[in-house]
Amino acid sequence: MLAVLANRTYRHLFLAQIIALVGTGLATVALGLLAFEIAGADAGAVLGTAMAIKMVAYIGVAPVVGAYASRLPRKPFLIAMDVVRGLVALFLPFVDQVWQIYLLIFILQSASAGFTPTFQATIPDVLPDEKDYTRALSLSRLAYDMESLVSPILAAALLGVISFHWLFSGTAIGFACSALLVLSVTLPRTAATGPSGGIYDKTTQGTRQYLKTPRLRGLLAVTLAAAAASAMVIVNTPVLVRGLLGLGQSEVAITLAAFGGGSMLAALLLPRLLDRVADRAVMIAAAMAMTAVLAVLAGSWSMHKGPAYWSFLLLGWFALGVSYSASITPGGRLLRRSSDAGGRPALFAAQFALSHVCWLVAYPLAGQVGARAGMGTALAASAVLALMGTLIALRVWPREDPDILTHRHDDLPADHPHLREDHATGEAEHAFVIDDLHPHWPDR
Repeated sequence: MLAVLANRTYRHLFLAQIIALVGTGLATVALGLLAFEIAGADAGAVLGTAMAIKMVAYIGVAPVVGAYASRLPRKPFLIAMDVVRGLVALFLPFVDQVWQIYLLIFILQSASAGFTPTFQATIPDVLPDEKDYTRALSLSRLAYDMESLVSPILAAALLGVISFHWLFSGTAIGFACSALLVLSVTLPRTAATGPSGGIYDKTTQGTRQYLKTPRLRGLLAVTLAAAAASAMVIVNTPVLVRGLLGLGQSEVAITLAAFGGGSMLAALLLPRLLDRVADRAVMIAAAMAMTAVLAVLAGSWSMHKGPAYWSFLLLGWFALGVSYSASITPGGRLLRRSSDAGGRPALFAAQFALSHVCWLVAYPLAGQVGARAGMGTALAASAVLALMGTLIALRVWPREDPDILTHRHDDLPADHPHLREDHATGEAEHAFVIDDLHPHWPDR
């Protein structure tokens, strides 16, 4: 897996991702403390609104950026987004009003909605070989999981010697380092001009292409199942472990680590597995596993007897981590397979926005049902949501899903850019990714 780090460009981009992730993790801890300092007992409501603003920025801004990203020079754009995020982090320690937090969070997350899908769409061009790209996806998954473990520990250590306000400085330093690492490499250029037409066509083309592509509709359905599982873990772990099982803060951290450890294990195993097994089989099997684990936990919840149930919960969270990683990590391969260089930023932006719609559904479901009807019902509701995603994926994602389809376009002009001449017959054929759409492709 580490062989892909021999590529200097990818190595620098991967380091930029890790450093920015750690900086973001520090900001998450500091933001909670800042909200408490300003709002006191209402800090939870402030953070909840901030999370909602984050989702709105992701869902609304990412498609707009994706529509125009291919028209902009990628390296300056990525650096600019890092600079914006770093400046916001520097401003955050000085706010003293709740509305200022909301405004800065919107700016910060809008910049992230521009940076992240553009960054993700760049990696397939840096690593054109699919095996290398698969290993890069696994490394990226490992980076996210390691951040979730390292950032809270680092923040706790730093808070022993400095005020939480200084954590925002660490965030700014992370984004500055990320910008410098992007500056240090040469990114591949694309001659593509991106989506054509008016503003509406430009901003919705990525989403329309995404939703008309069978394998990507399947990816979105699997993402819904993954969101159901991860939302249950993120939202309700403290309530389960501390409130209902009567355990301490360290047990909360260990329980979250069980989920992260399962995810990391799957990320390490996936490259070899995906060399032998189709993406569809791996991802749908993982969605089924998440559904089953949530259902088993829901069914057994009535039998929980305080701390003794914790071991069973750890096993369940570990299994959810394995299946969660296996369900979402191959998604980049599907997006790469379903687009060319010009359309890739818009398609990655569509995945970024649509996937967060799934989390926008799953987070309130897990939190509100757990608070109002109990953890057993919340687990059952999450299992039902995961089952819905799994069944939709089985329905919309064809079992036979070839990468390439050669087909004819007799109604296109001879100089159409999608056409090439078959030298054996002298006739025009078109060989491209099966899910690459253009106006002459019938709605399937």
